Amino acid sequence: MPTQRLTGARIREKRLEQGLRQASVAEAVGISPSYLNLIEHNRRRIGGKLLTDIARLLGVDASLLTDGADRNLLDQMRSAAATFETEAEIARTDEFAARFPGWSALIVAQARRIATLDEHMAALTDRIAHDPQLANSLHEVISAVTSIRSSASILVTQEELDADWQRRFHENIHKDSLRLATSSEALVAYLETPETELDIAQSPFEQVESALARTGYHLSALEAGTADTTEVARNTGLIGPAGQIFVDYAAQYMADARALPLTVFSDACRALDYDPAQLARKFSVDFAVVLRRLSTLPADGGHPAMGLAIADVSGALTFLKSVPGFNYSRRNGACPLWPIFGALSRPTQPVRAEVSLPDAAQTRFMCYAIAMPQGAQQFDVTPVLQSTMLVVADPPESRADAIAVGGSCRICPRPDCASRREPAIIGINTAAGL
Repeated sequence: MPTQRLTGARIREKRLEQGLRQASVAEAVGISPSYLNLIEHNRRRIGGKLLTDIARLLGVDASLLTDGADRNLLDQMRSAAATFETEAEIARTDEFAARFPGWSALIVAQARRIATLDEHMAALTDRIAHDPQLANSLHEVISAVTSIRSSASILVTQEELDADWQRRFHENIHKDSLRLATSSEALVAYLETPETELDIAQSPFEQVESALARTGYHLSALEAGTADTTEVARNTGLIGPAGQIFVDYAAQYMADARALPLTVFSDACRALDYDPAQLARKFSVDFAVVLRRLSTLPADGGHPAMGLAIADVSGALTFLKSVPGFNYSRRNGACPLWPIFGALSRPTQPVRAEVSLPDAAQTRFMCYAIAMPQGAQQFDVTPVLQSTMLVVADPPESRADAIAVGGSCRICPRPDCASRREPAIIGINTAAGL
């Protein structure tokens, strides 16, 4: 359903929330009650002064009536529906979120919680199956239990045991009981994860992204290009595989910062309207370096919102910086029409494409992507490609037709997409006015 067709429903909802009569609202803004009725049932378009007057009367911003719910909230609701394959009315997500933002936020929070718990359970299951320390702990517990049972069985069945032998078996049971208590406590301590540490179930890549999100993906400590990356990783709370991934990321970040110093690069971005090709020529650096550096510009510097995605040649995402509207799950299978995947078929060639999402607002992004071989090139060895894509939110309207992309096939409402891998989980072919 197009955004304009939802505006009337939002007006009606706000009016009813405030207990206002349709006739009184119509009189206040200078229209007939029948015309307002048509507007509220999405049978007449509304905009300009009339929309402003009604919004003022209802005490809300006009954009809330036209734009509806936050895009990021809508993305997460659709992602939840795809993950759990529910029979949800995805075509009416925008309407539901606009009318019930609190319930929508609760749905998203619960879906995130369930997903985290599922990942945590899977991690524990994997530990039980493959963790040698856990296997040794379980073996120790079983060994102690078996020994206690054996000694107790002898004491019960052998009535003619003298006092000396009975004392020995009692001592054995006591020692084995102490061993069982110690090994059991160690096992519980190893398995138990505090409520506040459930993020351990995230993949190492996701742990790194979560840490970077808390800094806005801009790391002041790395801007000079000389920081101790291991120390910075510890300061962000990242250890183990996630810590190593962060160290590699930080090394790349510092190399990019040395090639494109923040102050000089920021000034050039504004002067060249954030055009990656012109910036790459000006600073004589690779196109991918510019894309990565643009995504790290500080949000408080007045720069536009920009997301970043990096994928390997299999199409698996190894890095994701989201912006509202561009926020899909690694687990649902990303739409193959995004330029990041198309660039893999054209290595070393920069790609520029405008894309359009199948939501009610027809959200558009300008995408810049390039796939580059990694490491030294050798004869008879297939190059390892890495594709990098910068996503710029709210680009100015262009003459070019936007590429119709989606999030996941499970929740994409486009009925005739040649790249569809699986049917949508519900019948939504007419969703979003398509």
